[in-house]
Amino acid sequence: MYKLTSRLLLYGDLGQDSILLKLAGIFADWGRGGVDRPELVRRVYDQVKRLLDLATAYGFDANLWHDYLAFLLMTNENSFSLTCERAGASDGSVNAFAVADFDVFKALFDFDFGPIEADLGIDCFTVLTHYRAIPKRAQLYYREVSRAVRALSGAIEAAADGRQVFTLVTDYYRDHGAGMFGLNRAFRVKETDGGIEFVPINNVDAVTLGDLIGYDSQKAELRANTEAFVSGRGCNNMLLYGDAGTGKSTSVKALLNEYADRGLRMVELYKHQFHLLGEVIARIKKRNYPFMLFIDDLSFEEDEVEYKYLKAVIEGGVETRPDNVLICATSNRRHLVREMWDDRKDMEHDGDVHRSDTMEEKLSLAARFGCTVNFSTPNRQLYHDIVRGIASRHGNLGLDEEQLIYLANRWELRHGGVSGRTAQQFINYISGQSKDEE
Repeated sequence: MYKLTSRLLLYGDLGQDSILLKLAGIFADWGRGGVDRPELVRRVYDQVKRLLDLATAYGFDANLWHDYLAFLLMTNENSFSLTCERAGASDGSVNAFAVADFDVFKALFDFDFGPIEADLGIDCFTVLTHYRAIPKRAQLYYREVSRAVRALSGAIEAAADGRQVFTLVTDYYRDHGAGMFGLNRAFRVKETDGGIEFVPINNVDAVTLGDLIGYDSQKAELRANTEAFVSGRGCNNMLLYGDAGTGKSTSVKALLNEYADRGLRMVELYKHQFHLLGEVIARIKKRNYPFMLFIDDLSFEEDEVEYKYLKAVIEGGVETRPDNVLICATSNRRHLVREMWDDRKDMEHDGDVHRSDTMEEKLSLAARFGCTVNFSTPNRQLYHDIVRGIASRHGNLGLDEEQLIYLANRWELRHGGVSGRTAQQFINYISGQSKDEE
């Protein structure tokens, strides 16, 4: 194995801590002899445990070794994979290096673990290559990632040589991209000593705009702006503002779900991370995806100045916002920054009231969102429609419509008034009660 991995060129930078290179080192020591056998077994088991952990997280199945190798090819970001992501495979000289690397991976796919297992008295590699997953484990892994990994893994198994693997992998890069951006649709940002890291979010709510009852004009405006964005046409940064619990965040998640197949990716940022905006944009601006930077529940108090970072990025800094980046924020405040009456202390002059520079500074952030959509508290009729709509998705709740609406009205009186969130919480409660009674 170590002789194979030493031949990798484009895919040689896997990191010394990667499972593949750790195993290659173990095989090298085993081949040279003179190494304590129990120690070799312990080292093998350490890497097998890591592979099992990875398989549990991402849903590898049937042949964990093959799935792991396919996962490496899909997630490795190098000059070749990133070029294929942007422009597909070309006829350049680099293809010869790529085919040679894929010959290595094909040989790793077909690697015979029998000799080391027989010599060390272990069978862990046989178990990995004939693996049977626990059915309930499907709840733990990234389902979409699992399907993609297993599809490519199965295709490479059937490939005859590195040339066929080249076609399979470059087609994947062209259609889905390289790295974790190709496998996941949503991410958080983690600050590290070396910069930033994009951490996949694997449990995105599967909601669609059709699931949001009412607010038809708002949904149409959001969909039109997002459609323009993913199509590469002119669009505006989006601000969804209004009353709590009315579906602002839900609408943003729905947009991601509806346009993920068109390449849309979401990076969620928190207010305390605004100083990282420049680095985040630098990392994504050259990727072949439209990125939505999502800032949920955005607002600033009197003494907070983080909004200045956001203002500079949206509009006004030296570097313009890249065409593949859209900023989307939700807020309960229309103007985002808390205003005080003291901000309006300018004296009258000739009958005119001149608003203060302080207030203009605060209002200028909201003005930088060209698409502003209001979500207001629903009237009682819409609240009832929302309750009925959500209830219909939960099957039999043991209530007729009159009882359902009566209880929903009682619920909202004690739980913050009419809103989509209140309706959802009410149905959650009723559904739980129904199951308890069963």
